[in-house]
Amino acid sequence: MELKEIIIPNCVSFKHLRRWIKLARFVIIILVLTSVTFAENIDPCDDGSQYAYGENVGWFNFEPNIPGPNVGATVSDSNLTGFIWAENIGWINLWPTTYGGVLNDGSGNLSGYAWAENVGWLNFDPNVPGDANDYGVTIDGFGNFDGWAWGENIGWINFQSTSKVDWDDLANFVNDWLESSTGLPGDLSGNDEVDFVDYGIFADYWLDYCPPDWQLGPAGYKVKTSWTAMP
Repeated sequence: MELKEIIIPNCVSFKHLRRWIKLARFVIIILVLTSVTFAENIDPCDDGSQYAYGENVGWFNFEPNIPGPNVGATVSDSNLTGFIWAENIGWINLWPTTYGGVLNDGSGNLSGYAWAENVGWLNFDPNVPGDANDYGVTIDGFGNFDGWAWGENIGWINFQSTSKVDWDDLANFVNDWLESSTGLPGDLSGNDEVDFVDYGIFADYWLDYCPPDWQLGPAGYKVKTSWTAMP
């Protein structure tokens, strides 16, 4: 085989090559960091579907806009990983080494424990003694979270506000009590009166929606992921 001399064009110097190599390294580092930072798969429609609500501690943000590695929740076929943020209690680790973290059975039924640095363990599949209802957190075929988690030190955490009643309904009901008129906001039965019939409807909505001792929170929030259950 004949060896030929390698000729470097005059327009390219070793100094320029070193600059290009440094630039390439920088671009690779940026791409790696970007992929790590934005690995979470919450709120795919970018419509704010990233919040759960704790009855005693307020909002849990599953896609916090805070720089750092592993920030935000990532849902996979087997588990949830990453760190979520609650303004009043700080960071929550969804995949701590103890207790195995938050598990996904592949069908969207969650279980296991997350760790909150200031309030302890959060159970994603809690059982209520004497209550046969399943209050655990689930993910449906569209990626919507539902159900409740439980923290021994903070109480219930709700993952989707699907209630037919909220604070406004309660205020309307109280303000319109025993009034008679057309179009009263507190008239849930539609009979132009706010009375015990409406009270019964309101109570049924409340009991269907809430586990024992749940306190009413703000309406219209949820957590959604781009992950969907395996067929």
